[in-house]
Amino acid sequence: MSETKGERTRAAILAEATALATVEGLEGLSLGQLAKTTGLSKAGLYAHFGSKEELQLATIDAAREIFLVEVVQPGLAAPRGVRRLEALCEAFISHVEREVFPGGCFFSAAAAEFGTRRGTVRDKVASNQVDWLEVLERVAREAQELGELNAELDAAQLAFDLNSFVVAANNGYILHGDPEVLVRGRRAVRARIDAERTAAVT
Repeated sequence: MSETKGERTRAAILAEATALATVEGLEGLSLGQLAKTTGLSKAGLYAHFGSKEELQLATIDAAREIFLVEVVQPGLAAPRGVRRLEALCEAFISHVEREVFPGGCFFSAAAAEFGTRRGTVRDKVASNQVDWLEVLERVAREAQELGELNAELDAAQLAFDLNSFVVAANNGYILHGDPEVLVRGRRAVRARIDAERTAAVT
């Protein structure tokens, strides 16, 4: 079913909002600012978002869809096991490298901004982080079941470690603009996974 004009307009607004949020922060988003960058009137924007919080929540949902398309889906398309785990981490670093969001990983930026706050926006950011870690953990367990990773491995710990590496690469790249940081992130991911590989993996 084709999108209506209103749906297309809303999608365009949110695409701009996700980009702006990684640079200005979710708190820095405003209907006035978006009116300037999209060329729409504030009245037109109010028709789509009744409040700043509604705009922030919709922006997080839009960023989640982008993250799924750019990171999760390409990663999960790899063969099950270690290669899928590596592919997920590579897709994360790649989306930073390709500047899918101008300010780096949307959720890393949002977590830093809202981590100490309480409320619906913070909860939605936290939920997305949990979902990502659960994907990494599930894929690590699959690799264990296939005999590709150490059976005694704590899959949740491995997921935590791998996420730490890719987020550190993101943060370093955004702060310094040095592609070597991404190389180091990739190297750290490989070394951590290699340390848990079994003889079943060639």
